[in-house]
Amino acid sequence: MSIPILFFAYFAIASIVLSLIVVTRKNYIHAVLWTLLLFVHISGIYLFLNAEFFAMIQMIVYAGAILVMLIFVIMLLNVKHEDHLSDLSSLSIPKVFFVFCALGILVLALQASYLNTTGKFSIDFVNTFSDAKLLGQVFYSEANLPLIIMGVVLFVPMIAAIVLAGKRSDE
Repeated sequence: MSIPILFFAYFAIASIVLSLIVVTRKNYIHAVLWTLLLFVHISGIYLFLNAEFFAMIQMIVYAGAILVMLIFVIMLLNVKHEDHLSDLSSLSIPKVFFVFCALGILVLALQASYLNTTGKFSIDFVNTFSDAKLLGQVFYSEANLPLIIMGVVLFVPMIAAIVLAGKRSDE
C-alpha cells in the first residue's frame, strides 16, 4: 500500500468515526467542535481527490461560517444539553432497519443513475480547465436557475435575521 492510499484511508475512516462522535455528544458545543474536526478531515479527502476548490469552500464556508453560526445559535438560545438525544438504548430495531434500508435504496439509486452514462465533460475536457473555471462554466451556463434559487434561499434568512435583530433592539 502506498502512502497516499494510507492517508486517504485515514481521512475516510476518521470522517466516519468523527461523524459518529458528533451525533452521540450530549453537549452541543462539544458536538460543534467535533464537527470542526470532521470538516477538516472532509477537506483533506477533497484534496486527495484533486478538488482544491471544494476543499477551500469546505474550510471557509462550513468550518468557518456555518460552525460559527451554530455556536452563536446555541449560545443565544441558551440550549441545555439533552440526555435523551444521545441515549443509544432508545434505538429500536425498526429504526435501525429503516436507516439501513434507506441507505441501501440510496446506493442502488446512485448506481443506477450513473451506469453507462457519458457526459459532456470528458477527462480530457476537464483537465484543460482549473476547478474554479470549470465550476464557473457549469454554474453560469447550465445551472444558472439553481444558482439564482440558491441565492434567494440564502438571501431570505439574512433579511429575516436583520428584521428580527431590529425588533429586538427596539424593545
